Amino acid sequence: MDYDPQELEARWRERWAEEGRYEADPVGADDPDTAAEEDATFITVPYPYPSGGMHIGHARTYTVPDVYARYRRQQGDNVLFPIAWHVTGTPIIGAVERLKKGEEEQLSVLRDTYNVSEDTLADLETPMGYARHFIEQHYKKGMKNLGLSIDWRREFTTNDDRYSQFITWQYETLRDRGLLEKGLHPVKYCTNEKQPVTTHDLLEGEEAEFQEYTLVRFGHGDTVVPMATLRPETVRGVTNAYIDPDADYVIADVDGEEWFVSAPAVEKLQLQGHDVTPKRTVAGEHLVGERVTNPITGEEVVVLPADFVDAENATGVVMSVPAHSPDDYVALQEAKADDERLREYGIDPDEVEEIEPVPILSIEGYGDIPAKTAVEEAGIESSADPALEEATKELYNSEFHSGRLNDEYGEFAGEIVEDVRGRFRDAYRDEGAFGTMQEFSEEVVCRCGGDVVVAEQDTWFLRYNDEAWKQKAHDVVSRMEAIPENTRGEYDHTIDWLNEWPCIRNYGLGTRLPWDDEFVIEPLSDSTIYMAYYTIAHRLDEIPVEDLDREFFDALFYGADAVEDPDERALELRAEWLYWYPVTYRFSANDLISNHLTFYLFHHAELFGEAQWPAGIVIMGMGLLEGEKMSSSKGHVVLPGAAIDEYGADTVRFFLLNSAEPWQDYDWRAEQVESVQTQLERFWNRAQDVVDDPGPEERPDLATADRWLLSRLQRTVATVTEAMEGSETRTASQAAFYDFEEDLRWYRRRTDRSRPAARWTLREVLETRLRLLAPFVPFLTNELHEQLTGTPAEDAPWPEVDDDLLDRGIEAAETQIERLVDDIQGIRQSLQNADEDVPEADPDRIRVTVAADWKHDVFGTVADLGADQGAVMGEVMQDPDLRERGNAVNDLVGELIEFARGRDDDELDALAGLDEQDAYERAADFLGREFDAEIVVQKEGEDVEARKQAVPFRPAIELEAE
Repeated sequence: MDYDPQELEARWRERWAEEGRYEADPVGADDPDTAAEEDATFITVPYPYPSGGMHIGHARTYTVPDVYARYRRQQGDNVLFPIAWHVTGTPIIGAVERLKKGEEEQLSVLRDTYNVSEDTLADLETPMGYARHFIEQHYKKGMKNLGLSIDWRREFTTNDDRYSQFITWQYETLRDRGLLEKGLHPVKYCTNEKQPVTTHDLLEGEEAEFQEYTLVRFGHGDTVVPMATLRPETVRGVTNAYIDPDADYVIADVDGEEWFVSAPAVEKLQLQGHDVTPKRTVAGEHLVGERVTNPITGEEVVVLPADFVDAENATGVVMSVPAHSPDDYVALQEAKADDERLREYGIDPDEVEEIEPVPILSIEGYGDIPAKTAVEEAGIESSADPALEEATKELYNSEFHSGRLNDEYGEFAGEIVEDVRGRFRDAYRDEGAFGTMQEFSEEVVCRCGGDVVVAEQDTWFLRYNDEAWKQKAHDVVSRMEAIPENTRGEYDHTIDWLNEWPCIRNYGLGTRLPWDDEFVIEPLSDSTIYMAYYTIAHRLDEIPVEDLDREFFDALFYGADAVEDPDERALELRAEWLYWYPVTYRFSANDLISNHLTFYLFHHAELFGEAQWPAGIVIMGMGLLEGEKMSSSKGHVVLPGAAIDEYGADTVRFFLLNSAEPWQDYDWRAEQVESVQTQLERFWNRAQDVVDDPGPEERPDLATADRWLLSRLQRTVATVTEAMEGSETRTASQAAFYDFEEDLRWYRRRTDRSRPAARWTLREVLETRLRLLAPFVPFLTNELHEQLTGTPAEDAPWPEVDDDLLDRGIEAAETQIERLVDDIQGIRQSLQNADEDVPEADPDRIRVTVAADWKHDVFGTVADLGADQGAVMGEVMQDPDLRERGNAVNDLVGELIEFARGRDDDELDALAGLDEQDAYERAADFLGREFDAEIVVQKEGEDVEARKQAVPFRPAIELEAE
């Protein structure tokens, strides 16, 4: 039977759908107060946001948890793996608006990337019509084609009325518990949409953080020229300022004062609570050559022209501290060297030449002018040198942690910057010399294309800064399983720095704020506990929306005692919720630790009891396409449908799962995918040979090679099982498929496969491997397992290690034979590569000399005592015969310790018990066939020349030609 993945996979999809194969219902959970059964496994993954189609990166996101779900089912668990659709927010609305406007880029993505036909475009001109198209035609279709084992009864969208009632319950509860408040708060604000946005709405700058700048209020006559800095303590070291002479600046009335700021700063200041009225616009050149007054020292400093000033950042005018900023130091040297440009702006070069750095602190390891030291030691000669950024960063860090302010700082003198910066800033802010401005750490752009700035908004926010709430979230982290383990600290770090989180938007899809329906709960804030909704979603359709009130959900999640007159329907649903909860594993992206995943922990910690807190989170990496980041908006994607049509779903799955561990980034490369397809086809064809001739039903007497392969199979089962328990899909699939193929290749070489025992062994191996591989390639394995046994692989139990088939001794012997073959081949190859013909390159006889018994005795001591040369020597030198051998024993011990290092005790014990000569003699016929030569096995001793110099497990080898 030929391998036709499209035909085979279509058959199994239809069969699964007809059977409702993955619809999971509680077993034995009639009591609503009964905790979840031990065999219940609940797996979730972030629900898709269908503002575009599903690409191959999404395919991996959803296939990794599917593999774990399938694995747990074979382990006997009752597994729930649901999916839903996230339509909250504005991206879908924005996409619809761009479509209706006929924007060519949007039309191109729809037509060319996602193959939306012209007659279908009209159906996409409403938000839910748009969402439904991509849900049904891309995500849902793609997930089914991939063979994801999802319970489709439980799907919903976040725009459903019943789901909104669930979110309403959550937010009323949080408000009543004092964890939701209203007040001014810095938010990400889209200047195009005129409303707050969140990380999920961003096209660029997803990792950007709020930075609070100090505005140093320099003066130019009666005009304030504010300059933003993150290092307010350096104000006494300012020697000059810089401005972009060609950028637009504004003279404006700000809170009753005249200010000089960049044009982009006007809107930022307005959004951050300032009363701003622009008066007139001027070029930056207006201020070049002018002097501005330092509010702390009273000194005047000159404003120089500089192309490196970004007028988009903060106020667009920057102060220069060349003694403590390598950037500023180099810029000043370059300004001094450019007399022509200075004269162009009417600046006297001699005046600039006289500017000298002013040190304001001392720091060990640097000279009087730390920036000068940093620049010279790094060999930096221009502002274009890439090393300048690192030198600046290193000096900033050193000064912050160990720089002590000079005497002119008065009450702050002698203090370390780290300890004094905040107090220094606050003191001068109170005096009116400093102000404050919020800015991002990098450029931020909304998905709509608008610039995103920091704005102060009167908004409802979640109080993630509440200490009691933070402690609960930390408790969740301490109890849950974090995969990989090194991510655990990232959750704690995020919990620590999270402050108030604005949770509403002015408009968009989603649930209205219950007590103020002018606002919508934003996307990240409505997706914190939707996992609980999965457990009941398929049963809520029977209940009228108006009945799903606060008391209904209180009874559902807190039990009959939580309300005066509990709804029996809620208590019935409670039984199902308790059966499935907590979430066993949530599979999610690494970049969501800083928001969604930590919010998930916060809300579960507060709203549910400890028994329902998340049990584990598995982090997943990012996907690349031919070495570049995938991008739906740029059309740089591979659609799962096209990949499945070309390669088959099993090939797509296996490549995605085997290319990297879930938390590692992976790269979709067509050439490698084609290789996987070829390997699966080869696997199928070899399996057909076993299906056609499976050998005897009863186990016959097994040869050594059979017992070796079956022992290797048990080790593979153990490796794959351990890896699957840790969600290490690459390790598991590599061991079950590629690594064991190496064992099979050796087995085919070693034995006559027509033997009944060999046919029985190959059948046993195939059946076990099909069950190990079933989570990864379910279509192929189900088909082959059913052909072989009459039962699909997914219905067969997960293999367990059969200790009776484990044989370390046989494995050790076979490993030595493999090594011997490699060594002989290596010697032959060296002789064949000689400049002259060497007859021994094609030997008639191969003489294998095994190490003498005393050498094996020494190895036995190494195996017992480990890699401690002193202890081993102390032991072996108690033997008079060994003591007489002197340096030879010492040299041998060193060599054997190196050989033993890194091997576990079981392997060393097996080697110590191995009769090496007997192993080679039993393999002599095989070795003779391999090399078409007579094989002579002998042992060092009286009848063998001492020059052979064999050591244990590395026999001396001689090739002889007659």
